[in-house]
Amino acid sequence: MALLPKQTTMKLVRGLHNLAQASQPSALTIGNFDGVHRGHQAIIRQLTEAARKRNLCSRLMSFEPLPREYFMGDQAPPRLSSLREKWCALHNHGLDEFICVKFDHRLAELSPQAFIDEILLQRLKVKYLVIGDDFRFGRNREGDYALLQAAGKTAGFEVHPFETVLCHNNERISSTRIREAMQANQLELANTLLGYDYQICGRVAHGDKRGRTIGFPTTNIRLHRHATPLSGVYAVTMTGVDEEPITGVANIGKRPTVDGQHLQLEVHLFNFHKEIYNAHVCVQFKHKLRDEQRFESFDALKQQIQVDAQQARDYFAQHKTV
Repeated sequence: MALLPKQTTMKLVRGLHNLAQASQPSALTIGNFDGVHRGHQAIIRQLTEAARKRNLCSRLMSFEPLPREYFMGDQAPPRLSSLREKWCALHNHGLDEFICVKFDHRLAELSPQAFIDEILLQRLKVKYLVIGDDFRFGRNREGDYALLQAAGKTAGFEVHPFETVLCHNNERISSTRIREAMQANQLELANTLLGYDYQICGRVAHGDKRGRTIGFPTTNIRLHRHATPLSGVYAVTMTGVDEEPITGVANIGKRPTVDGQHLQLEVHLFNFHKEIYNAHVCVQFKHKLRDEQRFESFDALKQQIQVDAQQARDYFAQHKTV
């Protein structure tokens, strides 16, 4: 399943200053929501149901960059979803507003009480808050669930925990666990935990066109991120340029055979010959074929690509639904 936004009324609010002055009272959740996996989806269902019963505006607040990226820089774990990918995923779950807040020095240094007073009460007019019982916030992560409960009793808003969502083996579904599964070449498990096939979206750019010289032209997608949770060669589908998903084989990595320096996603599409430069596309990862590797010659790489392409075609022949 490709995560493409449906025609809903969910608004994207970039920064708390862009909230309407007469902001409607909120049912709110806060977090990274990296990947919008099955656990996140359960939280959003809890939130939207509560908002509907109480006639509140359902709002999800997240951050850009993610707090760990602000504090750790390039040492932060690779994120599962970019802002746009997150926005597309959230579109399908009945939220009224997705509020993206810039995580900067001011926010990092805000005291827990100021966070409650200035953001939750003044800006968002929170009446119902669903949050993890391990949620920490404010300067030095001094604020916690107990502080929110106490503030709720004083200021008149409900605070509810969300339940941990477990998969079939009673393992907690989390962005960290999904990332670990991808890095351990367990893509099918990662997709099960996500509740959909993992995808990366981006704009098609001109490449060096080496693939054309060996009969494997590629669609090149720029990845504006320092790292991704997966790398290697995959059987994939692509959406965004045709009515139906298009099958293909993709390499994600730095292309060591040609001394690549930048992270790139290259997709060879089967039976597709249109020019799609500048199109915004999404690539769904279905099955890993092999790790990325360096070959001694371009001819050796060509031979391996032929094998990769045939393995991907065989995969789709056995899995008719794409």
